[in-house]
Amino acid sequence: MVRMNGDVASEVPTPAGSLNPAHVVRSLWGGRELILQLTRREISARYRGTYLGIIWSFITPLLMLVIYTFVFSIIFRARWEGQPEGPKGRTYFAICLFAGLIPFSFFAEMATRAPGLILGVPSYVRKVVFPLEVLPIITLGSALFHSLVSVVILLIGLVTLQGWLLSPQLLLLPVAYVPLILFCLGLAWLLAALGPFMRDLSHGVVPLVQMLSFLTPIFYPISAVPQPIRPILTANPLTLVVAGFRQALLNQEHVIGTGPWLAWTGASALLAVIGYAFFVRVKRGFADVL
Repeated sequence: MVRMNGDVASEVPTPAGSLNPAHVVRSLWGGRELILQLTRREISARYRGTYLGIIWSFITPLLMLVIYTFVFSIIFRARWEGQPEGPKGRTYFAICLFAGLIPFSFFAEMATRAPGLILGVPSYVRKVVFPLEVLPIITLGSALFHSLVSVVILLIGLVTLQGWLLSPQLLLLPVAYVPLILFCLGLAWLLAALGPFMRDLSHGVVPLVQMLSFLTPIFYPISAVPQPIRPILTANPLTLVVAGFRQALLNQEHVIGTGPWLAWTGASALLAVIGYAFFVRVKRGFADVL
């Protein structure tokens, strides 16, 4: 079923077909022009009215990389497994930390913003022709843009601070992004669907994300965790993602096997389909609670 709104045409999903992955892809592909337009607006709106505009998206991660380098290499003198000796070793810890923060920041932005997506656009809810299910994708596009900017900053840091040549393992980065994107998108659809009915949800997600940051090997290597509690961290799905990003960006020896990657990607894809189906099923009640 297709509904028209001016120049925008989008397929209106039905609960019966929303569990079909092909239907999900076809429905979202039909609204790709709207998604791209609103994603560009989302990114530009964040910096509208500032003097430097979108340049801030480069300045912020660059400043964070400098701060991490100063704090962990000079003040704490922290060391990472396999850290080289000499001047390059003093910045290696900060770069490892920054590589782990890139995927986690992507997840954190999606998780913390999702519960308020519908609450923030009541005018869209009242427009029957507007496909509300694209709102998490728009947020994902904005988060992905800022994540890729951080990747560029990290690669510049590797070349300038470490003197590294870019490794062919960098080609694994899109592979590392796939399960992260699917997981975050499925979670965002679930949280966005629950947000209008559970107004406290957004307040509960923030501390949970903060706690999860310490249960993810961002500030420490997984090898530093005592063996008895290591399975707990390994069960954290973000642990695999962080390891995948470090493998691709830093050419670390820890290799993510094909089996775990396929299992995690499959589970993330299942979560995305379930989240989408749940959103489509409950969105009819949004107007009643706003």
